[in-house]
Amino acid sequence: METARIIVLHGPGAAGKYTIARELSRITGLGLFHNHLTVDLLLSLFPFGSPEFVRHRERIWLEVMADAVSAGTSFIFTFNPERTVNPSFPATLRAQVTSRGGRVTFVSIECPEEEIERRIESESRRAFRKLASLEAYRRLRAEGAFEYPAIASELALDSSLTSARDSALAIVAALNLPRAQEAPPP
Repeated sequence: METARIIVLHGPGAAGKYTIARELSRITGLGLFHNHLTVDLLLSLFPFGSPEFVRHRERIWLEVMADAVSAGTSFIFTFNPERTVNPSFPATLRAQVTSRGGRVTFVSIECPEEEIERRIESESRRAFRKLASLEAYRRLRAEGAFEYPAIASELALDSSLTSARDSALAIVAALNLPRAQEAPPP
């Protein structure tokens, strides 16, 4: 059996992680575990950033991903490292996945600040109740809400320089991922 693998696309809000991940999923056939599936679930019960929200979000992320790897399932995960995410999360994820025989690969999705500000209020961001207010984004940035220790990544891409499809193809090539017969968008 092939080693289960998690491709973690991480970066700031509005950098294009989800858009690139959808393309990567189409190209590789890997499932997509989008961060906001967990966030939206928990927002129905707890305010963002509350102790309960933070505790359950990390527990769900880690348990679901560890179980998927144990079952031999490879997939793509997207998330925005910000101050409510435990700084030890990347190392904890790597330890749990490798202890189950899996592999985690971190891919940094970067984007210039002016492009993030241009994208932040796009309609597509509202579908997952993402931060979609330029004013709120600027306030949170000034308060340090997006500060997070650097994550060692095997690959870094600037999403403002290429299309989502070309970024996904670059990930496939750099990580030597198998291509599947492309399916329609998830």
